[in-house]
Amino acid sequence: MFAAAFYGEALKTRRARAPWLIAISFLLAPIMGALFMFIIKNPEQARSWGIIGTKAQFAGSVADWPTYFGLLAQAVAVGGAFVFAMMTAWIFGREFADATAKEMLATPTSRAAIITAKFTVLLVWSGIVTSAVLVTGLAAGKVVSLPGWSADSLMSGVKSIATSAALTFLLMTVVAFVASIGRGYLASLGWTVLAAVLAQVIAALGWGPYFPWSLPALASGVAGPDAARLHVASYLLVVLVSIAGVLATLAWWHWADHTE
Repeated sequence: MFAAAFYGEALKTRRARAPWLIAISFLLAPIMGALFMFIIKNPEQARSWGIIGTKAQFAGSVADWPTYFGLLAQAVAVGGAFVFAMMTAWIFGREFADATAKEMLATPTSRAAIITAKFTVLLVWSGIVTSAVLVTGLAAGKVVSLPGWSADSLMSGVKSIATSAALTFLLMTVVAFVASIGRGYLASLGWTVLAAVLAQVIAALGWGPYFPWSLPALASGVAGPDAARLHVASYLLVVLVSIAGVLATLAWWHWADHTE
């Protein structure tokens, strides 16, 4: 049953425009990051092209590979929260937007298989998009000729980006649940905005390590290296929230007929 459900979900995702458009929009992150690095590295040339480099220099950043990898990790953590949420909302909310939910629930395929297939497609899509961001970032960094390239910087950068992506993805199970109970896109996107606001406020108050939605950004180093030193309990909390989101989504779809 799972194979059939996964094939159907994968086919719908491949043929639809939304996943491709969402993915392409995310690829702007490494390109903009490379442009930022270029401005820091070549302020005079940037000014001659009409690009204002003062603000970039004022940030005190250094134009090298470690800094650039840090920017990519932050982009995956902060921007990925919205990009992954848009994809999650599409996967779990389109059945209601297209008015095909009843027909899908009436199929002999178990609902657990359907939901597992949806999460698997989301996982594969997220992995592909994150990899595409990394590859695009490597190409853009080479074009800008950033200094500081080494095997260690590459491994550290890949690890940071992968960690940000993994933490962000794990929290998408809650978005899937909200998209399900909201029967569409809007509720889940509204929740994503609310979670992003709360994440910033709670992190500013110093309680970020104990609020799951603050962790991806903190782990990426967006709040500085000290904030990136999270506790094991912080990561465990994200895993527990993710599991709760999966179970809640499975439970809702199991009883979906009774919510009509």
